[in-house]
Amino acid sequence: MSESSENKAIDSKEEQKMANERRIDELLNISNRYVRTERHLEQHSDISDPENIENSKRVQDERIEQMNNLKNIIAYGEHEQEDQVANLQRNLEYTDGYINHNAEHMDIETLENTLRKQEHRKEQLDSLN
Repeated sequence: MSESSENKAIDSKEEQKMANERRIDELLNISNRYVRTERHLEQHSDISDPENIENSKRVQDERIEQMNNLKNIIAYGEHEQEDQVANLQRNLEYTDGYINHNAEHMDIETLENTLRKQEHRKEQLDSLN
């Protein structure tokens, strides 16, 4: 193996290591959000709007899918085959509904971040179509 090939292999391993570190961080973040939402649902489901509870359950299902996908990537190096276009469209639809029903109750920063994410999803959708 030439020195250039060895350097590329080392770089590739370092990139893989860094990518897995980011994936583990994201897995932990998603897991923390999942646990906080579950706790909130357990404590406040009796006083929450049923539509908000249903939306929270959909979000929780998405988080489970994301966590499983990240675990597969980290453990086996492979992504689940999922339709990105359908996933982006679903996320856009759910988030639009959430914003329409909750914008007046959201703090400005959260609302702005959510709207920014929606724009990013639209851009991703355009690039995939």
